[in-house]
Parts: sequence; C-alpha cells; structure tokens
Amino acid sequence: MVLIVDSGATKSDWIALGEDGEQLFTTQTLGLSPEVLTREVIEDRLANNFEISKNKNDVSQLYFYGAGCGTERMKSFLREIFKDFFPNAKAEVREDTYAAIYSTTKIGHRGIVCILGTGSNCSYYDGNQLFQKVTSLGYILMDDGSGNFFGRKLLRDYYFHKMPQDLGIKFAKEYNLDADNIKDHLYKQPNPNTYLATFARFIVENKEHPYCNGVIMKGFQQFVNNYIMQFELATKVPINFVGSIAHYLRDELETVIRNNDLILGVIRQRPIDGLVEFHKSTI
Repeated sequence: MVLIVDSGATKSDWIALGEDGEQLFTTQTLGLSPEVLTREVIEDRLANNFEISKNKNDVSQLYFYGAGCGTERMKSFLREIFKDFFPNAKAEVREDTYAAIYSTTKIGHRGIVCILGTGSNCSYYDGNQLFQKVTSLGYILMDDGSGNFFGRKLLRDYYFHKMPQDLGIKFAKEYNLDADNIKDHLYKQPNPNTYLATFARFIVENKEHPYCNGVIMKGFQQFVNNYIMQFELATKVPINFVGSIAHYLRDELETVIRNNDLILGVIRQRPIDGLVEFHKSTI
C-alpha cells in the first residue's frame, strides 16, 4: 500500500493506493506541521484516525508533502515519527511546495508555483529542480496574501478602529472578538496560524465590500512584489497556484496577476488530486 499525503497547516489529505494504482481509501486529519506541533500531538492525530491506524502495518511507501518541512531537521523529525508509526514503510518527506509543483506543472516544463492557503510560499521550477528566493520565517513575519495574513489584518483593523463600522458590527457578530479569547488562541493554544486563518472566511464572504476588496487586492499585490517578482523569469513563465485562498479569491487573484503583466497558469484548490496522478505514473 502506498500512502500519499498533502499536509497544510490546517488539514492533511490522505489517499491510499494499491499495487496497481487503484484507490483504496481517502481520509483527512488535522494538519501535521512539525514547526508548531509536538511529537505527541502528531502521533495522536495519526492514531485517532481509523483508516490510518487500521492500515498502518500494510503501508510500504509513504509520500508526505507538508507545510513546515523545508529544513532537514523538520524532515528528520517527521521521518522518525513515521518510522515508528508505520513499521513497514519507507517514508519520504518533502515540503508542501513539491506537492504544489507535481499537481500543477508537468515534469520538464517551467513555471512559478505559489501556495496561497493558511500560509503562503512561492518557488520557481525549471522542469527538474526547485528554486526558492525567499526563506520562510513563518506566519508572524511572512505568509503574505495567505489566510492567516488576512485574518491578522482583519483583527488589527478591527481593534485599531480602521474597519468600516457596518463591517465591524457584522464581524463582531460572527466571531468571538473578546481580547482575552484572541490572546489565548494566539499565545497559549496550538496552531495560532490556523486560528488566524479562520477569519479569512469573513473576507471571502464579504469580498464585494470596498474595504474587503481593498485588503484582498493589496494583500495579493504584496505577495506578487515580495515573492513572485524575486524571480527574473517571472513575466516569462506561467504562475500556478494551489490553496483555498487562491481558489475562493480566484477573480481578484486573476486581476492582480493580469495587472502585473504575469501569465496565469493553473489554480487548484487541493494539490492531492494532482499528486495521485503523478504517483500513479510511477507505480
């Protein structure tokens, strides 16, 4: 059995394939980012999933693509966990950017591949190798144009009284904006980046409001400036995207890409489907 996993900060999609490439089961867990979770939390999330736990001894190969797996230390951390949990499996751990590449870009073709989900990232793929100009420093300093980026912006503007009154009233009705509650989630609870990203739903649902539209357009332009334009070939190759923010704010993203004379490629909400096709070809 082959397990293919696309793990973002919020959730992880799992698909199991048999020897002939047939799909055996699909399931989902919470995100398994090694940057923000302990070994115990990751092990619990694996053990508490019925399909994963039931089949763990039958897994011979695990392909794990995850947020927070950009350094060798984080990759080794996860490989050790997988070695113990899947005793008969060989585990390959790569950062989630590779999932984005394999699900949007054909091998041998060039392109820039961006992640716009809970977090954000951007890489250049020359058809064979991956290149990054920006090293991520995590959700506090980076992640322009992402779900947690927009969530942070909404909270700041609400508390600094910069959000229009009509929208502020609506915002307060939909979320618990008590200061103690927010600080508890940000500084005491796990996955503060995921918590911030929960507020992005509000900006998607109200994207026609002038304030929200302005925040979205400025956020995407900031992503273009800080990430995409780092690459000299930015205007020469397709710009591909994966992630829920890119999917649900597709029209706004297309406008920003067009305004910067860039070539829009594929926008895919979930990389997992493209990953399955990629790995089927190697079975």
